[in-house]
Amino acid sequence: MGIPVTAIFDIGKTNKKFLLFDQEYGTVYQENTTLELISDEDAHPSENLLALTAWIFEVFDKAFDNTDWDITHLNFSTYGASLVHLDLKGKPVTPLYNYTKPYPPELEAQFYRTYGPEDNFGLSTGTSRSGMLNSGLQLYWLKHYKPEVFKNIRISLHLPQYLSYLFTAKMVSEYTSIGCHTGLWDFRKKDYHEWVSNENLSHLLPEVISTHTVYPVSYKGKKLEVGIGIHDSSAALLPYLLAIKEPFALLSTGTWNVAMNPFAEGALKHEDLYYNCINYMQPDGGAVKAGRLYLGNEFGIQVSHLAQHFEVSESRILNIPFDLNCFEGLKKNKNLHFKWESLSASCPEQTRWDFDSVEVAYHQLIYELCKLQVLHLNHVISQTPIRNVYIDGGFTANMVFVEILRNLLQPLDVKLTDSAQGTALGAAVALSKDKLNEHFLKKHYHLT
Repeated sequence: MGIPVTAIFDIGKTNKKFLLFDQEYGTVYQENTTLELISDEDAHPSENLLALTAWIFEVFDKAFDNTDWDITHLNFSTYGASLVHLDLKGKPVTPLYNYTKPYPPELEAQFYRTYGPEDNFGLSTGTSRSGMLNSGLQLYWLKHYKPEVFKNIRISLHLPQYLSYLFTAKMVSEYTSIGCHTGLWDFRKKDYHEWVSNENLSHLLPEVISTHTVYPVSYKGKKLEVGIGIHDSSAALLPYLLAIKEPFALLSTGTWNVAMNPFAEGALKHEDLYYNCINYMQPDGGAVKAGRLYLGNEFGIQVSHLAQHFEVSESRILNIPFDLNCFEGLKKNKNLHFKWESLSASCPEQTRWDFDSVEVAYHQLIYELCKLQVLHLNHVISQTPIRNVYIDGGFTANMVFVEILRNLLQPLDVKLTDSAQGTALGAAVALSKDKLNEHFLKKHYHLT
């Protein structure tokens, strides 16, 4: 008999991962793949659901039959804003529509005329107006734009629950997937928003059950405990929630920097909309206040401009070390230098290139970005007794960003974590009744 392991499928938009964790949550195996997109009926790129399903069973069967391991548990984390619509036979009716697919402006306007005004709808559902990214509106679109297809839908499953369904045949919903900017949930009522029943969609959404639910399955004659899946952002947050006892904020960095406060109380307020705040949901249905900033995208644009202006490589810029004296000098000058291209914030009409060196320019860029980040973080944290901010994701390796942010966030304590498997670990932890502590984060997230 092989060593007992938990299998996790971590399905991102681009990278698909299969991981095996031992009983101490150590990674004993990992396999990655990327799948070519296909076109939906409107020629928009979409996930190849058949290819994804085939890959899942191929790699799982290979691991399941390997005598080095004894797979006892299986769970799934996936990106959100994606629904799989099934017919009476439990087969997909439509492609897995991509949340980047344009939403018909006239239909979106019709929706908000009927169920708005937009601000009120956003405050109650914890969303911003985002077209197909509000996956509930995908159902509205199918009903009103594709009625011949819509009439064949028996049930609609969020992507994590669909992958679980492939193994369990159970059709369920769970909080983290419902709560990822779908527009379906009314955080004030703690139930589906009234528009869902008004459009006669309630029967398409299965029972909401706990994210921690597991189903016993006989797979190839062997007992297997299968979870119902979890939304990836909520999976990434879950180990922190279980391991840290005091209130904290998590700043997840990448293309989007998302500041999450699971300890904020009450529904969103009008001022939250200015900071692009939305709500996610915890596995128990509690709200997570989240402020999004397109900082990583803007950072990439500006680094490219710096490289062109100073005629150096981008890698040379990205390896510039933090210089405290340089930063202290910049703090004395309150002028803004950089014109943003993808951020809605105050900035000059043109970038001012009055820098002595690329090092000074880079520190100034990070300083201005960090000031925006602090505004969003402080807003998300406001009126919550938070003393610690944990940072994960790509910017943890950027010490200019880290040190400037630490300086600006004083007296808050900024702690760094690093785990390429953080989302998958969250999905594994969701199946466990183990109690976690900060030692878990130090071991698996390299907490510093």
